[in-house]
Amino acid sequence: MNAVIEARGLRKAYGDKTVLKGIDLTLERGRIMGLIGPNGAGKTTLLKGILGLAPVDGDLKVLGLNPQRHRTALMERVSFIADTAILPGWLKVSEALAYMEGVHPRFDRARAEDFLSRTGIERRSRVKELSKGMITQLHLALIMAIDSQLLVLDEPTLGLDILYRKQFYTSLLNDYFDEQKTILVTTHQVEEIEHLLTDVVFIGDGELKLNSTMEALEREYVELQVAPEQVAEARRFGPIHERTLLGGVSLIYEGVSAEVLSPLGEVKTPGLADLFVAKLQTPAQKGASQGRTA
Repeated sequence: MNAVIEARGLRKAYGDKTVLKGIDLTLERGRIMGLIGPNGAGKTTLLKGILGLAPVDGDLKVLGLNPQRHRTALMERVSFIADTAILPGWLKVSEALAYMEGVHPRFDRARAEDFLSRTGIERRSRVKELSKGMITQLHLALIMAIDSQLLVLDEPTLGLDILYRKQFYTSLLNDYFDEQKTILVTTHQVEEIEHLLTDVVFIGDGELKLNSTMEALEREYVELQVAPEQVAEARRFGPIHERTLLGGVSLIYEGVSAEVLSPLGEVKTPGLADLFVAKLQTPAQKGASQGRTA
C-alpha cells in the first residue's frame, strides 16, 4: 500500500456551521500535493485532522495510522511547518540543534548542520537576531533533518520576500524530497509552486472543487485566447471561465480538446491561479465576467 493519506467522507462541524462536507482524498507516496483554497474554505481544519490536532468524522488514515488514536507514533514520521511556527527569541541556533537532537529519535544533527552551513546563520546567534527569512531557513533545517515520511507545509513562506521564497522551495526539492518522501503544501502563492506539484486539490466551502494530478489537469483543461470578434464563436463550446486581456479575451474549458479550439486562437494549459478562479467562482461572478466581454 503506497497511500500516505487516505480520507473518506471527512466531515467537521462547529455548531451549525459545517466546514468539511464529505472530503475524499488520497495522497500516494513520493508525491507533492498542493492544497489550495481561500480563507475559510476548510484547509486548516483538514490539516488539523490529518495531523491529529483536531477530531474529524469519517475514515482517515495517515501512514496507516489513525491520527487521533496514534498521534505520538504518527508525529515520529511526520514533519510540520506552519505559518505561525514560532521559536523563542532567546534561543540560540546551537541550542535549537541540541534540543532537537535530544528529543526527536529521527533527527540527524549532521544533516541540519550541513544545511545551515550554506546559509548566513551563525550557531551563536539568537532567534531574535535573525531576519524572518533566516528564521524560516532555520525551521527548514530542523525539519529536513528529521527522517520523516510526510512533510506538511502550511503557508511556509508567508511574509517572505521573493528571494527567500525561491530559496525555500529550491532547498525543499534538492535537500529533502525523494521518492520515499511525500509533501502536502498549502499556499496562496500558487504561481510559485505549480511547477513543483505532482497533484493539486482545490477546496472551497468545505468541498473539493478539483482533485487531479498535474498530468490529468493538462489533458482536461484548455485555455483559449481569442480576438474580441471571435468571442461569440468561442462561447459555443461552453467555457467555464473567461476574462478580458489586452486586445482579446481568455476562456478556460473543461473536457474540450485543444484540437477543436485551436482554429479560433492560441491554446495552452491554464495556469493554476486562473484555473482556481474558474473552478471556485460563483454563478453570479461567472455571469459578471461574461457580461464585461459581451
